[in-house]
Order: sequence, then C-alpha cells, then structure tokens
Amino acid sequence: MGHAIILRVTDAASYKRPLPLAILLVVGGFFGFLAAFELTLDKFQVLENPASSSNLSCDFSVVVQCSKNLASPEGSAFGFPNPVIGLAGYFALIVVGMTLLAGARVARWYWLTLNVGVLFALSFVIFLITKSIFHLGTLCPWCMVVWASTIPIFLSVTFYNLATGNIPVPARAQKFFGAARSWVPLVTLVCYLIIAVIAQLRLDVLRYL
Repeated sequence: MGHAIILRVTDAASYKRPLPLAILLVVGGFFGFLAAFELTLDKFQVLENPASSSNLSCDFSVVVQCSKNLASPEGSAFGFPNPVIGLAGYFALIVVGMTLLAGARVARWYWLTLNVGVLFALSFVIFLITKSIFHLGTLCPWCMVVWASTIPIFLSVTFYNLATGNIPVPARAQKFFGAARSWVPLVTLVCYLIIAVIAQLRLDVLRYL
C-alpha cells in the first residue's frame, strides 16, 4: 500500500503540464468559436430576411464572401447549419484547454477522444475547403478563421499524443514526434501557403480584393 502511494506521488511529481498545448486549445478554440458564432448570426439574418443574403457583413466581393457558402447544401452538411457544430466543438476545446491550464491530469482515453474529435474537425475542414474553392468558387472569411484554427490544433494534439505514448508507436517514432512538436508553427504555415496558392490559382483571389 505504501509502495503504491509512493508510485502515485512520484508519477504526479513527474507529470509535466502541456502548457503550450493548453494555451493553443484555449486561444484557437476561442477564435474558432467566434467564427462559428458570427456565421450563426449571419445564418439567422438570412433566415429572418432572405433578401439580406446578398449583403452580409462578411461579403467583400464575388469571391471573398460567406453568403454563397451558408446557402449551399455543403453549408448544412448534416442537415443543420455547420456553425452549430463549430459552436459545440470549439467550446469543448476551450473547456479542455482550461482544464489543462488548471493542472488537471486526464486519462489516456480522454486524449484519444480529443484526438478523434480534432481528426473529424480537420477532415470536415478539408472537405469544406475543397467544396469552397473547387465547387462554390468562394473564400468565406469566417470559414477561413475556422480553417486557420483547426489546422494547428490538430497537429499539436496529434503530435502530443504520439510523443507521450497516448497513441502507441515505437520508441523511435515517439522521440521523433516529441521533436516534431516544435515544428507545428512551420507545418501550419506551409499548410496555409498551400491553401493560399491553390485558392489563387483556382479563383484568382488577388484580382477581387
């Protein structure tokens, strides 16, 4: 019994709070929630006054706009407006971040559940980026805030889980992802640039700014 207590105390003492990740979850979650909230307000405005759908605050040009995205089938991919998913998902990320900032040490299943959630978020974002650029021919400003928030959050959570063994990988891979955590800003920037280049080549965005 005494030995078990010593082990638990030792484990607790060796636990290092993932402070940068916690801050990212709170900050990224806040901006994602803000974007989803603004899109929800715009959706309410369109529902209350359909004539306003062509004059939303996020509409800057024929290319940089959100009206077309909100009105499209892709804007309600699961039968209800996509921003509702964002409101719930990004609020959950803020709560997780605040929990970690408070010093909580969560179970492995909690981390894996979080990783599944951010994987879904990234997959959905990739789907929406593809539809927005190649099908709708638009760049939705608030949608881009969501994209920008989701990418580094997914990378950070996944690299952390791989580096700490929450996702089981060989020791060499675990060490690699531990080092790769410092690359998240660079990888994120590369992802942003790829999206920007594709959008420019496909939509000639600079012409409509």
